[in-house]
Amino acid sequence: MSFKGKTVMVTGAAGNLGRAVADAFAGLGASLVLVDLKGRGDETGLFIETDLLDQKSVNGAVEQAIARFGRIDILCNIAGGFRMGAAVHETADADWDFLLDLNARTVLHTARAVVPRMLATGGGKIVNIGAFAAHKGAAQMAAYIASKSAVIRLTEAMAAELREKGINVNCVLPTIIDTPQNRADMPKADPKRWVAPQDLAKVVVFLSSDDARAVHGAALPVTGLS
Repeated sequence: MSFKGKTVMVTGAAGNLGRAVADAFAGLGASLVLVDLKGRGDETGLFIETDLLDQKSVNGAVEQAIARFGRIDILCNIAGGFRMGAAVHETADADWDFLLDLNARTVLHTARAVVPRMLATGGGKIVNIGAFAAHKGAAQMAAYIASKSAVIRLTEAMAAELREKGINVNCVLPTIIDTPQNRADMPKADPKRWVAPQDLAKVVVFLSSDDARAVHGAALPVTGLS
């Protein structure tokens, strides 16, 4: 599998999963556009400091990417986050807005900026990050689950709108990702059963490849080792 000649935009590129996805594409020859609020100092590719909650900032990042590479072939919406919360009846507007913004609004903002570019160049691939937990409600997780459910529905709607126009839109649904932060927050858990960022990155790469050209609107569970 090769991505030589392809330009890949990765949001949340400074995070654990974003970095794994960027490294995977870099190893396959892609040109990288790395988007985050701040970099890590050792990026491989074009890093653009971007506020994904500010449409003008996102538009500006896309303009810079186009000026540098001429096109965006693949968009990986990796930016997002998790937070436990209160019961539904005790959920504050600020907590609700935080997770809906972080997980769903960021997808909307990148879609507005990138999809017209893909349409102009004849197609592309978009991969979003949902969550396996979004399959059903759970106590103290309403805002998070709602936000990741929105990502799945956005993915399906975009796939229905864009599949005839040469753009594949899919998402992955990981369980707990094996990151240093999660290990610190859950010291008694067994991380061997979690999803390694590098393994999840391989699934993202597959959905971004020509091998997945017949896949549209999928919400693919990635649940780690058995």
